[in-house]
Amino acid sequence: MGHVEQQRVTDTVQKMWSDEILPSLSGLVEIPALSPGFDPEWQTSGHLDAAIEHVRAWMASREIPGATIDVVRLEGRSPVLLLDVPATPGAEDAGTVLLYGHLDKQPPVGGWAEGLGPWTPVIEGHKLFGRGSADDGYAGYAATAALEAVRAGDGAHARSVVLLETGEESGSPDLPAYLEHLSDRLGRVTFVVCLDSGGNDYERLWLTTSLRGLAQVDVTVRVLDSSQHSGLASGVVPDSFRVLRALLDRIEDATTGDVLIPECTVSIPDNRVSEARATAEVTPPGAVAGAFPLHGSTRPVADDDVELLLANAWRPTLSVIGAAGFPDPAEAGNVLRSESTLALSFRLPPTADSAAALEAIKKALTTDVPYGATVELSGLEAADGWNAPDPAPWLADTLESVSTSVFDAPWRTSGLGGSIPFMGLLGEKYPEAQFLVTGALGPDSNAHVPDEWLHIPQAQRVTEAVAHFLNAHAQG
Repeated sequence: MGHVEQQRVTDTVQKMWSDEILPSLSGLVEIPALSPGFDPEWQTSGHLDAAIEHVRAWMASREIPGATIDVVRLEGRSPVLLLDVPATPGAEDAGTVLLYGHLDKQPPVGGWAEGLGPWTPVIEGHKLFGRGSADDGYAGYAATAALEAVRAGDGAHARSVVLLETGEESGSPDLPAYLEHLSDRLGRVTFVVCLDSGGNDYERLWLTTSLRGLAQVDVTVRVLDSSQHSGLASGVVPDSFRVLRALLDRIEDATTGDVLIPECTVSIPDNRVSEARATAEVTPPGAVAGAFPLHGSTRPVADDDVELLLANAWRPTLSVIGAAGFPDPAEAGNVLRSESTLALSFRLPPTADSAAALEAIKKALTTDVPYGATVELSGLEAADGWNAPDPAPWLADTLESVSTSVFDAPWRTSGLGGSIPFMGLLGEKYPEAQFLVTGALGPDSNAHVPDEWLHIPQAQRVTEAVAHFLNAHAQG
């Protein structure tokens, strides 16, 4: 094992992207492979199977020495695609590298620009438009290309498994079962590469170092067996929404947005605070809030970019994401409604105990309820976040070298306010593994919304960087 040849890695990656990846990735965009949560009939529609077969066929055409490709299916669960590549000579004892991506997609939603559409791949300049291009259909291609590139550059890599699931956009409900099923096959995982992330610009390599957890609950307050004329009942019967407001005041400060449940908060680690400051230094002033289409004179919750970064990554938040029991205003009569329901979504700090947080939230919503109103909780869900381990010397050194040789800009970190369930699962299952969570997504890549697009040059650079990380990991 030795130093990987930089120019051959670059040439291999660029040629694969232009000649092999973009045509096949465009074909993948055309497949409406909705995640099972958005397509309950996915087994009948066959779109997820079509996506799996499309990428499997492309991988099979690569002819990587010794590689095997399998589609793994557990009863009633969406399938998983595995590319298993043996270690290069001398790297057999370095454990397993697990390279992760997903093939399922978000719904198309309306409002795509003229000439664009969710299932219509369009390349304009450096952009590939289409649902699933950036989030994250490119990941399997990039991982495969990185393995080919490190070999082309006479570098080394450990035994590597590319795992592409088909349920990530639904919260990866089937992934724990697959990880358990594949545990013996995967063996000792020592390095995890996740390409389902990104950063604040397309100029540098971005590392995701933390992911928030979540807690969700639908809370219903009932005050009547049937709705009544408001002129007759108001003043005697409490309004169900007022009771809900009182309960919400127990868990959130309406003025500041601070979540008041102690189990939902943690002390932010010093290294994450330092990373947030470093990220703010390379971010144009106001760009953190400017990434979102604030309406009119709406202001962000803070004026300081460091504070916004930490609030998004490490502080708990509450969002009311749904409601029931409310008629449309145009159809609302003078009625005191029998009940009100709100869907509450809590984002939790990466190191918070989500189960304990949910229990505390449940207690706050159901104890000593005003007027003795009936409270019913449903849709309960909790998931822990993830905080990356400190980088090993080989990983830290390679971060610096690829920042110079591949990106010509210093690498930076971000903590995501969202979640990637896979990372929490893998962090728990393989606590000694090193993690590289990165990707080609940028602040305007439009994941989950109209006009999703992949920044092709950034995807190429990320691919090239992964090749160097594979080589560094093999040498330890």
